[in-house]
Amino acid sequence: MTSDMLFTDYMEGWLGIIRNSVEEATYAARHDLIQSNPMDKVDRPKAEDFVGAFYSMEEVEQLFEAAKGDPAEFPILMAAFYGLRRSEVMGLRWQSIDFESNTIRIDHKTVQFSCEGKEQIISKDSMKNKSSRRSLPLVPQFRDLLLRMKARQANSRELCGNCYVESDYIYVNDLGQRYKPNYVTQHFKILLRKHGLRNIRYHDLRHTCASLLLKNGVPMKDIQAWLGHSDYSTTANTYTHLETSSKQNSAARMASVMPIDPGIQAAI
Repeated sequence: MTSDMLFTDYMEGWLGIIRNSVEEATYAARHDLIQSNPMDKVDRPKAEDFVGAFYSMEEVEQLFEAAKGDPAEFPILMAAFYGLRRSEVMGLRWQSIDFESNTIRIDHKTVQFSCEGKEQIISKDSMKNKSSRRSLPLVPQFRDLLLRMKARQANSRELCGNCYVESDYIYVNDLGQRYKPNYVTQHFKILLRKHGLRNIRYHDLRHTCASLLLKNGVPMKDIQAWLGHSDYSTTANTYTHLETSSKQNSAARMASVMPIDPGIQAAI
């Protein structure tokens, strides 16, 4: 496990402790078990603007070429095209794919975390927020991909017999065993190094998806729904620095209504 992953696990552990403390204090105050909520007197740190890394379209094409046939190809494609979180990719099940209406339901997640030195993997229907539970169109390329994956699983099931691990999850190996979430993060880094690609996080493929949508004129509100953000401000605050189309429109509009004829000369 890398130092970055250890730090992430450490911070997630502390955040869990803090979250539980806040919930317990709120419950106690609401039910008059304590006179006041001590957490109300705590000054919250100011949130810092986050700027995620992202790939250009050329880099995305290079990544897709490098990932062809790789065990991590499926989560890479799902994160870059649909902007899914790692937990959402790992939680995808066949029951969430409707081949008749051509939709994908994002309604289940799988997370991996460290608790008291032990790795834990939990799958549940409880999503990050209400907006995270969403339905996305199944475009023809991904419909074909999923049908091929489904046929591959059926073939593996027949070849392996009783050794095949039965589940409804989509992202499994040829024995039916589910890949661990941390495997995707670790293997993604290895894949980038192997093919000399610029180093980004796996989660940055989600930012790449958003940046490409913005550059192609998709409104911020639509991107919010696509990514499953809980509110518009989350999307706007994260990706406003990438929104160029609306600024270009504003510049063109100003240039048309405010003619500029500077009198400054190039030479004195």
